[in-house]
Amino acid sequence: MRNATVKQLRLLSAAARGGSFAAAAEACHVTPPAVTMQMHQLEAEAGLPLFERDRRGFVLTAAGREVLSAAERIEAVLSDCAAGIAALKSLAGGRVTVGVVSTAKYFAPQMLAAFARSHPGIDIEIVIGNRQDTIAAFESGRLDVAIMGRPPEGVEVESALMGNHPQVVIAPPDHPLAKRRAISPRHIAGETLLMREKGSGTRLLAERFLARHGIKPRIGMEIGSNETIKQAVMAGLGIAFISAHTIAAEIADGRLAVLDIAGLPEIRHWFVVRLAAKRLMPAARALRDFLVSEGRHFLPDVTDFRHREKSTKPRQRKPPAHQPKMPRGGD
Repeated sequence: MRNATVKQLRLLSAAARGGSFAAAAEACHVTPPAVTMQMHQLEAEAGLPLFERDRRGFVLTAAGREVLSAAERIEAVLSDCAAGIAALKSLAGGRVTVGVVSTAKYFAPQMLAAFARSHPGIDIEIVIGNRQDTIAAFESGRLDVAIMGRPPEGVEVESALMGNHPQVVIAPPDHPLAKRRAISPRHIAGETLLMREKGSGTRLLAERFLARHGIKPRIGMEIGSNETIKQAVMAGLGIAFISAHTIAAEIADGRLAVLDIAGLPEIRHWFVVRLAAKRLMPAARALRDFLVSEGRHFLPDVTDFRHREKSTKPRQRKPPAHQPKMPRGGD
């Protein structure tokens, strides 16, 4: 029955309801000879008679009843499909998969939550990873849209600017350079640097900044998590390049300091990206448009770091009763 058509199944259903091919022709707006031809083709496909005559007219055989049952199930599936498509068109339903580079996880959930509140019927899946992982998922077509710092190269994309993305160097509040102003980049040449893993966008930016100033870094650790880097800096293990959007809380309560290095912060940008060849469903397009138009309002305000550092004294903190739970890889 693989070659049976929906048209043939609908004609069979109409003939079963009306008791004749003529009734089926009238119900389906075709000629009686057309119905006869289609039913003969369907019987040939089944390899058994589908109708027989009795005093009431045409009635279904056992094989005909099997085909009718299948036709009814197919109609139900098509009806559900039509309802689902209608929901997608109206944004009453749908699913969107969003890729988020790990540095953006500090604000992306708030953006997506705001969108979800206004579109409660849309399911949102968030896939968080470093730049390399996110690009791989993006290029495979798994992601509808992605939030990242720099659009990938080597693949045709459509990208839209969402907002500024400042990069800074952080240190413990009691670091000798923490109170100095207009620090020359060469003063960090002898510092131990804590670096993100290779493939991270933050790592690439740090390497370019250091190379531009002729600095060969002394790397103390490679760490695959912004959270772990912050904890390591607070513990005095070194200084680190990091996105300013990941440290607002720690700066506000005096656990970290931003070093006033000449040439920093380096302002990069956040983008909303999609594959140019990928057709977005209405739900995904609505989310993409929301991120482009409203996303910047959810970015942490880091324009007054220096003011906050001057006005906020580092406070003594009791050691935690238990070791903080570090996030697992992928940050």
